[in-house]
Amino acid sequence: MKYVVYDFLQVAGGAERVTLALAKALPGFEVVVARVSPAAGPLLLGFGGAVRSLGGALSRRLGGALEAIVCFAFGAGFLSRAQTVVYSGFYAPLAVHRQQAGRRIYYCHTPPRFAFELQSFYRARYPWFLRPLFDVFTAWLRARYVRAVQAMDVVLANSDNVRRRLSVCCGVQAQVLHPPVDVARFGWLADEGYFLSTARLEPLKRVDVLVQAFLQMPHQRLVVCSGGADLAALVALAAGAPNIQFLGWTSDAELADWVGRARATLYVPVDEDFGMSPVESMAAGKPVIGVAEGGLLETVLDGETGVLLSPALGVAAVCAAVESMTAERARAMRAACEARAQLFRSEVFEARIRALVV
Repeated sequence: MKYVVYDFLQVAGGAERVTLALAKALPGFEVVVARVSPAAGPLLLGFGGAVRSLGGALSRRLGGALEAIVCFAFGAGFLSRAQTVVYSGFYAPLAVHRQQAGRRIYYCHTPPRFAFELQSFYRARYPWFLRPLFDVFTAWLRARYVRAVQAMDVVLANSDNVRRRLSVCCGVQAQVLHPPVDVARFGWLADEGYFLSTARLEPLKRVDVLVQAFLQMPHQRLVVCSGGADLAALVALAAGAPNIQFLGWTSDAELADWVGRARATLYVPVDEDFGMSPVESMAAGKPVIGVAEGGLLETVLDGETGVLLSPALGVAAVCAAVESMTAERARAMRAACEARAQLFRSEVFEARIRALVV
């Protein structure tokens, strides 16, 4: 038996897309996850294959991380006779100790940063009385994760940025395999003058900085095409500004349409792992206003396919970049954007993963 094992299909996000892309590239591999959430339904429609969910009515009461840990650390006996397993995510690799033989391959989007270099940041978000429990949990996960990664036969990182993290966190040397992007799904449609953000609405994505910037530019339009835990807070921050629009999660077809009609996209996360959104933007011939750190240094060419701002990001810098991205400048970058995106197309990923796994 051969498996692609991932934490959970939570939303129609990048990691979920890569999980299904792995299965498509590896015929005969069964996809196994802890849970499939309704928000991931559109991905499954396009996938067409079967996905096994380990969780049940009882485990669902535990919630995301705890359910995944229970499923993979204690309920993955089916892996005992596996021939080849491709692991991905934070918690699925914990099942590697159940695999008695065969090849063990890990495709890493990132180590769990909340248990490593960003532990203090996430710890501060909990009430004081829960912080000791958070410390115990992250110490346990950190130790189990390191042992799991070190037990792999092959470790793949989705970017050079993540390769460095794995070296620091786990003491392993990974190979870089950029994730697949369905560049054919995107294309230049028009320039309707608006700027688009597709980053998940979480603190480290810094969409709040974008909202604050567009509050100072009422003549410029921001469209936020995503959801996340910070949605309500960001809507409140925008305070009903007519030039800022929140769409929530959209279908693949709707997303491609919004990207294809934008002037440029905005993507300014803190030390992003890789970031598929900038590549999707470039595939549509749209430049990226990003940040000069993390995975964007591997995708966006500053001055050619977009503008990379200082990691010490501020509202003024975002405003200046947006104002400088005129229709003429965006149009001049179109050809370079489209050519750059081809380096990350799905076919490149599929050929490489088959050569490594099959």
